[in-house]
Amino acid sequence: MYLLPLTKLFLQLCYYIIVNKRRESLKRKRCYTMKLILRDDNKLTDIPVIYIMPNKSQPRKIFNKDELDALSQSILKNGILQPLTVRKHSPVEYELIAGERRLRAAIMAGFAKVPCIVMKCTDNQSAIFALIENLQRTDLNMFEEAFGIKKLITECNMTQEQIAKQIGKNQSTVANKLRLLRLTPEEQKIILNNKLTERHARVVLKLGEEKRLVALKKIAEDSLNVAKSEKLVNEMLGDCPVKKKKSINQKFIIKDVRIFFYTFHLRCGKIRRDVATVYSFLLNYEQERGGTR
Repeated sequence: MYLLPLTKLFLQLCYYIIVNKRRESLKRKRCYTMKLILRDDNKLTDIPVIYIMPNKSQPRKIFNKDELDALSQSILKNGILQPLTVRKHSPVEYELIAGERRLRAAIMAGFAKVPCIVMKCTDNQSAIFALIENLQRTDLNMFEEAFGIKKLITECNMTQEQIAKQIGKNQSTVANKLRLLRLTPEEQKIILNNKLTERHARVVLKLGEEKRLVALKKIAEDSLNVAKSEKLVNEMLGDCPVKKKKSINQKFIIKDVRIFFYTFHLRCGKIRRDVATVYSFLLNYEQERGGTR
């Protein structure tokens, strides 16, 4: 009776918490970006594309041609709405911090110059900002994210906790991303080419390197979902799948409660009847005693 309203209330509460966390995360990201960009010594200027160097800390390795074509057409029609972010690298050259897709699309569109915000920052600050700016985007693949996180740890001396706060994710998520780098380049290629998920990748990590490749090929050929992939991995490990105990159905809980109250009601009725019988007996006994006297 009360299960449906309570479930609905619980789901609404979960949704409210998730939405609020997401808003706070986005707010922190915007604040971080604005603090870094909106400084008095940053300048907005048009820079020839031939003088802009790519950032060596860029985690993105794959650029989708169709997406670049679409962005190029948009830039031709509307211009570059968001300036690129660069820093001075030499008297003539600039190093790109953020906006490599926009730069590539602008070159494809035939632009000779692009609008840029010129920042004053150190090599370390440039690397941190370039990596975080890209990690905050959703279109990086899982291995590019993992590579970016590793660079923040090895080159920028950041902890997993600091990275998690900067990119708005849990520390456990960051740790799981780093585990993906244990896969070989060939295994990563199979996962990306067959559009397998991060959960597939984590499942096969249970296997050794020799069995891992075989498992991935089998998963890709048979288009196995995560549950079936996990079953395959357990079989390859020689583990017997442990049957999970069925959780007690809430319907049965309610049924048990009803039985309890019904039993309680019957017991109370019996007690009332027993009390009435005793009372009637005592009343008759008193009347009989009074009559004999």
